Amino acid sequence: MNPRFPPVPIVAVLAALAALGGLVLLPVAALFAEAAGQGLGRALAAFDDPDSLAAIRLTLLVAAISVPVNTLGGLAASWCIARFRFTGRGVLLTFIELPLSVSPVISGLVWVLLFGAQGWFAPAVDRLGVQVIFATPGLVLATLFVTFPFVVRQLVPLMQAQGSEEEEAALTLGASPWRMFWHVTLPNVRWALLQGVLLLNARAMGEFGAVTVVSGRIRGQTLTMPLQIEALYNDFQAPAAFAMAGLLALLALVTLAARAWLEWHTRRGTDKTMATA
Repeated sequence: MNPRFPPVPIVAVLAALAALGGLVLLPVAALFAEAAGQGLGRALAAFDDPDSLAAIRLTLLVAAISVPVNTLGGLAASWCIARFRFTGRGVLLTFIELPLSVSPVISGLVWVLLFGAQGWFAPAVDRLGVQVIFATPGLVLATLFVTFPFVVRQLVPLMQAQGSEEEEAALTLGASPWRMFWHVTLPNVRWALLQGVLLLNARAMGEFGAVTVVSGRIRGQTLTMPLQIEALYNDFQAPAAFAMAGLLALLALVTLAARAWLEWHTRRGTDKTMATA
């Protein structure tokens, strides 16, 4: 028997593959099979519905706002946590991870408590004439809350492993802080940053629990794609629901494929660096 492949690890690998196939691959395959089984014409007709088109536009709008904001915020937070030692650093990192620990429903409920009809800031937003809950701003806030940790989780371990020697050398040679960040810090983390952005975008488009609390489920106005899928399915419009679900799943698969390519590219660059060192 080859000592490199003892029987127990092989059994474990086969069990993992079986679990992956039964819990992930089979449901995804069934989804695409059901969407394709309705026929291309019926699938495309699902996107002629004005409410479905509005849901797609709203999903893209929320993602277009959430991704840049959380990318910049996550990059700044990661740099501060990785480069500085200060009182409360561990507490800050814990709070950044909080959205991944609490239920998404709670993530939406906190905004209702702040900006709802009886919320803490309700008088202020009423005076400004701004509607947050049951409107697009509420969806954006809920999405920002649940997606903030993704960039930080990708960058902090990498920046800590890389250390600050190159940045300190750049400053010693007379580079300004901005020039140091642009020419030293950012190139060193660009691939991890892109991976975090991809995960952030996938979660922003697929979020259900947080946005359903603040949306009010107003068709054509506050339903994102996940909420529209549920609405169509509850209305017994299964072909349209599966068509939109297939589109959302396809976007997720494209995101995962891009992330896998980035990981491969990062490993390849690391191997080349080690080979030439």
